[in-house]
Amino acid sequence: MNSKLNIVVRIDLDHARARVIAKGHITVHSVNALYVVAKRANSLREGLDLELDISHARVDDAALEMLQASSETHHLPTKIDPQQAPCTISVLAPRRKAAVPAAAMAA
Repeated sequence: MNSKLNIVVRIDLDHARARVIAKGHITVHSVNALYVVAKRANSLREGLDLELDISHARVDDAALEMLQASSETHHLPTKIDPQQAPCTISVLAPRRKAAVPAAAMAA
């Protein structure tokens, strides 16, 4: 997987939906680029439902926690959006590999 972050935005203004699709490696540093794109998309229309699709990205745990916090609070981080405009974010996270029990690995 490429570590370079690639972001595509699909917007449907008629249905007040936007989908931000990110591929590559999302870290606590590169997540800010994703936030900036989300802020710009959110500013296009009031009440926009914003989906962050990171299902095909490699996401560091800390970055995923940051994104999920924004989803829960309905706001982007203050340093990205000082005005704290409401932002309805849902995060489509990557699938986590199931943990393999230690007994199964020893067998």
